[in-house]
Amino acid sequence: MTGTARVMWDEAVTGYDFGSGHPMDPVRLALTMRLVEAFGLDAKTEVRAASPAGASTLGLVHRQDYIDAVRRVSAEPGRADGSYGLGTEDDPAFAGMHEASALIAGQSIAGAEAVWRGEVQHAVNFAGGLHHAMPGTASGFCIYNDAALAIARLLELGAERVAYVDIDVHHGDGVERVFWDDPRVLTVSLHEHPRTLFPGTGRAEESGGPAAEGSAVNVALPPGTADGGWLRALHAVVPELLAAFRPTVLVTQHGADTHLEDPLAHLAVTVDAQRAAASALHEWAHQYADGRWLALGGGGYAVVDVVPRTWTHLVAIAAGAPIAPDTVVPEEWRHQVYAATRVQAPRRMTDGRDPVWRDWAESGYDPADALDQAVLSARRVVFPAHGLLP
Repeated sequence: MTGTARVMWDEAVTGYDFGSGHPMDPVRLALTMRLVEAFGLDAKTEVRAASPAGASTLGLVHRQDYIDAVRRVSAEPGRADGSYGLGTEDDPAFAGMHEASALIAGQSIAGAEAVWRGEVQHAVNFAGGLHHAMPGTASGFCIYNDAALAIARLLELGAERVAYVDIDVHHGDGVERVFWDDPRVLTVSLHEHPRTLFPGTGRAEESGGPAAEGSAVNVALPPGTADGGWLRALHAVVPELLAAFRPTVLVTQHGADTHLEDPLAHLAVTVDAQRAAASALHEWAHQYADGRWLALGGGGYAVVDVVPRTWTHLVAIAAGAPIAPDTVVPEEWRHQVYAATRVQAPRRMTDGRDPVWRDWAESGYDPADALDQAVLSARRVVFPAHGLLP
């Protein structure tokens, strides 16, 4: 083991750019890395770039005809016609689409390889987490599914069991689809209920294929869920499943769009709860997966106030150098933010909350509470398949 954490970063990932006005503004990636640097976390981790994923590696998840289509659109974006989900409102065509998407995938795959080979305990690719891409179509701002590709590579390298925990506000549908019938992969998605949010999937009863019943876990949360309920749901479902599944590696997706300021969703989570979740997942990686942890980014469209702070907390936790919530944001970074966006940056690494939650085992189920109903629905569907009581 040569180090605790590796941050996968290449400035060229900011070329993943759907154009002006699109919610997924690549400035969120650049501002996150600048904040990581402003806190000196680049000196406390190994910052590495990786090569783009090649065709054979992309083929671990994606169909060849789809990869070919992405290449064509990448070379001639003006000819995109919506086929394969490319050139749509969600996924507009842009020059270099294949190259930028393959580069992001390459970072996640290389991070997974480093963790598996014992080069580092933890790897972070906050440019990744593009969990909606399907084997043969783009979807939800996602071209290549780097999370699924990283998991597929881990399996190829010999990992016996991989657990994937997705805390993005949107259902991790693409990753779930790829491993729907594979008992070697446990996918857990904690997200806003599909009746109120894209992609319209992720109900509790969606629990895996015939050969892998109980391998897909979906906790569909009511709109308006705030810090206490969100963390209660996470703790009520994830650690018991990880203890039963015994993953060889833990892969996590940290979409920051659960935040109350996010313009595309309806939860009411703060940076402080997002930090608490990252800390818990880090702890569970050590407790249940011998410390092998690949952490990815994901959604998040409050690109100044939320995303950089949330993912910088994630990097700091992975580095073993957590940042106290009330820490003042470096002034140099605030100047960089204003120069890039003409928006005033937040002054502290906190939203001023101290999240607390009721432990499920201690407090029990409240049948009148919509959050508890969602949690119990998930537990009832999948826990018995793992030998657990709901």
